[in-house]
Amino acid sequence: MNQRERELLEEVADLLAIEEYRGHRLHSALQRLYRRHLAQQERLERLVTIADGFQKGAQQDLQETRQQLERQHRRQHKLSRIADGFQDLLHERNQALRDVSRQDPLTGLANRRCLHERLEGLTVGTARQSGTLSLVMLDIDHFKAVNDRHGHVTGDRVLVTLAKHLMGSLRQHDMCGRWGGEEFLLVLPETPLDKAHLLVQRLTDQLRGLRIPADGDTLSVFITASAGIAEWQPGEGYQATIERADRALLAAKRQGRDRCCLAEA
Repeated sequence: MNQRERELLEEVADLLAIEEYRGHRLHSALQRLYRRHLAQQERLERLVTIADGFQKGAQQDLQETRQQLERQHRRQHKLSRIADGFQDLLHERNQALRDVSRQDPLTGLANRRCLHERLEGLTVGTARQSGTLSLVMLDIDHFKAVNDRHGHVTGDRVLVTLAKHLMGSLRQHDMCGRWGGEEFLLVLPETPLDKAHLLVQRLTDQLRGLRIPADGDTLSVFITASAGIAEWQPGEGYQATIERADRALLAAKRQGRDRCCLAEA
């Protein structure tokens, strides 16, 4: 209600209050109209009050809803970060498991499974490029005697020392893995038989100079190794090449050990 309407109502109320007008024929009608207006005004004010309360309640509900949505968004964001972190951790664990499944736990070299995977792809690539590939089966001489005399701790130390020596002596693109027990397989890509022979001779010569401390003893263990070398032939599966290298290794053992023999094509 504006100021003009309030002044008009006050004027009407003043007229209705004058005694000399009470007998006027319009007095009763004006009084009913005035009361009806007051009642409507009161009803309107109640409706406005209810509407204001409803609007205030709606605003409060909207504010609470917004706050709940913000809390849910923060929780979802937090859960998303946790899920991402868990997924990254799971990926790292799976990668670690894959690495462990392809790695010899004692020496840290590739295990037989990893060697098979590498050779399968390597022979295909070598055949496609008409390249060369030599495989070397290397075995520590009299390793059982080392375990029997000095114990398995010293035997393990011998294996670890040999593994480090091989990895430090091979070229960057070569590969070395533990085939099993005291046997190691050297994978020499882009290496024909004669060059592989020179490389292995250099390695075995260096092995004779290694001094490996015996466990609980003042003595040092000296080792030698025998090796068989085979060059992969076109059309040959890598397992057949390994078998030829293994037969050459047996020949080196029969000839007195501490030497390398070349496999026949």
